[in-house]
Amino acid sequence: MSTETIEFQAQARQLLQLMIHSIYSTKDVFLRELISNASDALDKLRLAAYQDKDLEVDTTDLYIALETDPAERTLTVRDNGIGMTREEVVDLIGTIAKSGTAEMLGRLQQARESGAASEQATAELIGQFGVGFYSSFMVADRVVLVTRKAGAGSGVRWESDGQGTYTVSDEPDAPQGTAVTLHLKPEDSEDALHDYANPATVRDIVKRYSDFITWPIRMAPQSGEGDAETVNSRKALWARSPKDVSEEEYAEFYRHVSHDWREPLQTIRLSAEGTFEYQALLFLPSHAPMDLFMRESRRGVQLYVKRVFIMDDCEALVPEYLRFVKGVVDANDLSLNISREILQQDRQIQLIRKRLVKKVLSTVRSMMDDEPEKYATFWSELGRAVKEGLLSDHDNRQAILEICSFASTHDPEKPTTLREYIGRMPEGQEAIYYATGESRAALENSPHLEAFRAKGYEVLLLTDPVDEVWVDMVPAFEDKALTSVAKGEVDLGGDDVDDDTKKGFEALLGWLATALEDDVKEVRLSHRLTTSAACLVGDPGDLTPTLEKMYRAMGQEPPKVKRILELNPGHALVTGLRDAHEQRPDDAGLRETAQLLHGMALLAEGGELADPASFVAILSRRLERALG
Repeated sequence: MSTETIEFQAQARQLLQLMIHSIYSTKDVFLRELISNASDALDKLRLAAYQDKDLEVDTTDLYIALETDPAERTLTVRDNGIGMTREEVVDLIGTIAKSGTAEMLGRLQQARESGAASEQATAELIGQFGVGFYSSFMVADRVVLVTRKAGAGSGVRWESDGQGTYTVSDEPDAPQGTAVTLHLKPEDSEDALHDYANPATVRDIVKRYSDFITWPIRMAPQSGEGDAETVNSRKALWARSPKDVSEEEYAEFYRHVSHDWREPLQTIRLSAEGTFEYQALLFLPSHAPMDLFMRESRRGVQLYVKRVFIMDDCEALVPEYLRFVKGVVDANDLSLNISREILQQDRQIQLIRKRLVKKVLSTVRSMMDDEPEKYATFWSELGRAVKEGLLSDHDNRQAILEICSFASTHDPEKPTTLREYIGRMPEGQEAIYYATGESRAALENSPHLEAFRAKGYEVLLLTDPVDEVWVDMVPAFEDKALTSVAKGEVDLGGDDVDDDTKKGFEALLGWLATALEDDVKEVRLSHRLTTSAACLVGDPGDLTPTLEKMYRAMGQEPPKVKRILELNPGHALVTGLRDAHEQRPDDAGLRETAQLLHGMALLAEGGELADPASFVAILSRRLERALG
């Protein structure tokens, strides 16, 4: 028999230590994790049997068995599912191979050391990355796993005390499936460590956490005699009448399908009958999943056909911008052998997807109207992802716009909808005005807002990265054009700059355009400034400073964009520069003043100086002279 001792991967070892030192305040959840793993193994075996007719396995009696031994203080969770090979055991249990997990683990470790990490956040990492098996070490001093892959001739035994190493050996007589035996720690009521060798305790946990599992969970009868009895109801929640399902049952099922240990924010049920029948049970989370904006994030719902599990994370049913939606779709008329590739083109799947999207969006709209606090939670946590739909889902763009909320100058804290914005527009305002940037504070101090404040016009303050993109793809809402305060000419219905003023600045504008020709494409007098000396303005379609930074952050150098420099003809700095240029047109120091003026405007709009050292040197010399 080949036996080897292997060290846990560093991240796996860290996770084990976090787990052993009570990530969960309720240690009972270890059993939920093991039962969930066993259920997945049974799902995978039945699916493999459908797909591979040469796989010689018996699927007539698939089940999960729970065996307690009070004398030996052991609890075994057994299934006759797909099982694992030796390589899979080492890969799935000994390492954490998922990309990004190590970084997230490091952040959580730091947060826990500083007292900033919540139990839920840490538990979410564990469930989300499929390592709930480690929760066994909260309640066990030693864990033994015996498994045999379906179709394989021999099995494997894995054993560890969770202290840094594990052993793997051959197990020739292992039955098909997986058995996890926990050698339990002593009962400790002060540490919420219950007696998990007590059958009554185990039954209670199954009823509380795993009653909805569709596979039979069997235990020895309470009388001690007779055949094993099934201790879970097995009725799929989506197949039961809504009035017969409690909120607690929905919450537990949500935890099962999402690996999120908080309660869902909203439960959504829908069904279709007739030529094409299906049922769906969906959930909106109460907080953003930790991998929501990671490239490898999981998305999609579970797909069943006539109660038979077909696929986890079925992406074809949920668009990217709703990747946080979790749940189950059970269709009656699909093939059991359907693949991910076929699903992308399947007409029935596309119809279900359209219906799910409309239902989710209408549910959020109802929350907005009827449960504003719940909607506020949804939008603060998930709105950034939803707005991605404005780029990708043209058919539902109007419905998405209806449920969007944005920060605005109207209220320092409460966001506004576009419809509310239009309702507050004063007479004479024809457009919905917005500003994009990195933070609310930066935008509120932007010179671009000055004239809008003076006119009493509200401005949306858009600070999410996706805002930089979708505003160029959504021309209007309710026939009101979406207009950037930092692009193009501004016509706010006020008095134009008179001809005498324009004439008085002609020479300065022409000289500045030449002096700054490497950086600006035009210099003109401004209608949008009331207190600042200057600002930079883009033409419609130009990259914004924030978008330029985003490109650089991704390792891409954006094309150089020359902006328009607008000057406030009433500002003392601008009139002083005009007078100095008239009197001393050949003064080399004026060119430095022009560079400072441009640099200040660039910084005010959130841009980056091309040569910060040069800017600082000029500014330093000017300050020295002023003080001298």
